[in-house]
Amino acid sequence: MAARFRLTLAQLNPVVGDLQGNAARARAAWEQARDAGADMLALPEMFITGYNTQDLVMKPAFQQAAISLIEALARDCAEGPAMGIGGPWVEKGKLYNAWFILQGGRITARVLKQHLPNETVFDEKRIFDAGPPQGPYSIGPVRIGSPICEDAWHPDVAETLAETGAELLLVPNGSPYFRGKMEVRQNMMVARVIETELPLVYLNMVGGQDDQVFDGGSFVLNPGGALAVQLPLFDEAVVHVDFTQGPDGWIATEGARAHIPDAMELDYRAMVESLRDYMGKTGFRTAILGLSGGIDSAIVATIAADAIGADNLRCVMLPSEYTSQASLDDARAVADALGCAYDTVPISAARAAVTQTLAPLFAGRDPDLTEENIQSRLRGLLLMAMSNKFGNMLLTTGNKSEVAVGYATIYGDMAGGYNPIKDMYKTRVFQVCRWRNENHRAWMKGPAGEVIPTRIIEKPPSAELRPDQKDEDSLPPYEVLDAILMLLVDAEASVEDCVAAGYDRATVKRIEHLIYISEYKRFQSAPGTRLSPRAFWLDRRYPIVNRWRDDSGA
Repeated sequence: MAARFRLTLAQLNPVVGDLQGNAARARAAWEQARDAGADMLALPEMFITGYNTQDLVMKPAFQQAAISLIEALARDCAEGPAMGIGGPWVEKGKLYNAWFILQGGRITARVLKQHLPNETVFDEKRIFDAGPPQGPYSIGPVRIGSPICEDAWHPDVAETLAETGAELLLVPNGSPYFRGKMEVRQNMMVARVIETELPLVYLNMVGGQDDQVFDGGSFVLNPGGALAVQLPLFDEAVVHVDFTQGPDGWIATEGARAHIPDAMELDYRAMVESLRDYMGKTGFRTAILGLSGGIDSAIVATIAADAIGADNLRCVMLPSEYTSQASLDDARAVADALGCAYDTVPISAARAAVTQTLAPLFAGRDPDLTEENIQSRLRGLLLMAMSNKFGNMLLTTGNKSEVAVGYATIYGDMAGGYNPIKDMYKTRVFQVCRWRNENHRAWMKGPAGEVIPTRIIEKPPSAELRPDQKDEDSLPPYEVLDAILMLLVDAEASVEDCVAAGYDRATVKRIEHLIYISEYKRFQSAPGTRLSPRAFWLDRRYPIVNRWRDDSGA
């Protein structure tokens, strides 16, 4: 009779720092595995601490508390399946990113991560020490090798494991989302399977952590690279996978294959999930935002309604004398379509009072951007007052185009606790609004249908801080601006590269200048959902004081 092995994959959502809660999640999954007759339960990378811990894991008291809980899990889960769980390990003054194997009431093996990512959002070389090459461990009839996350992106770790007797590769991950990441992962793991001729299990976590959102999408590949099991993206799942040993090794029984949505849906889901988890994990139940009648606040309101439900969302229109009737009507239409609370709080009287207060100091000077920004800052002040009074998290609504060039008022419309569209360019905001109007999914808590009126999507964007103002008075058309930003920011292209791509040199130089002089604003801005490998914050870190400009080819 052929040998069999049942592996339970726990694609779960840990909370950074909630050691007891994460241990309880692990124990509950273990009970499911036990009840299903599994031989082993697998949990993702650094599960006991949550991920990405950043410097928190360098605190000795935190390290010891996490290790103690893993030891307690080993004792509590002695009678039943083995457990693989990620956490920190300290040995001889060195700190490791480890994966622990718990069997029979004790830790029987520790796998130490060898390749430490030191790019994009990861600083693991700063935090952890690299582990040595290691061989496989045994669970029942099978010898398993576990490259931890980044280890599987390099051929050497899997090759060593195969050469030392591994029969199955089980890869625990803390891999955050960016657009196109799923295809990159699968291609990389297929390469490991082809190289080693072994089946491979890729296990990822789900859930939001600050700007990052872990999108799950765990999968199982058989020798040759054929997909046997595909778990859903973004959803928690506990799935049992059966392996059978044949003459050519272990083969996974084919199971469910979850649908992989398109890029637009994945971006939108990432924004919803990251906001939902950011609020839930920081203790906020309700949100508030300024609803201007424009497209950015409309999509953020929709994302919030989908994340926490319209009953938990409060939208506020704060009109001045420059606010058009169309904006008043459009803001009301969005709130009505979503079914959320809506208030109107005029700022004209407050603006007049501030103007009068400053008049003696500003005497003899013409009105300029200062007076425009007072309006934005008054809105920020009033929204923060309501946030304080009612306990709502204030959401901010600047898209990546505005964030890049500083087309936002610090301490004004930049005020807030989270910005779900921070890494989405304006041209894509238009696209995602149309997508949301045409699509509804079970994970959306907001209503179906056209929640963002077409006239909002089609009208020229305006901050409405002066008469007849349009964004294009100050910026190039968004199609041009975004194309230049994608080169300068996302591709780190030179000015000459942009000119070679067909863009006007003077326009490119102006955009470059705006990017650099706005660094201080981004340094003080709210976190927001990471959608690309070049999101502002951990992916792209520039100095605030910086006199360098690209004068090549001038």
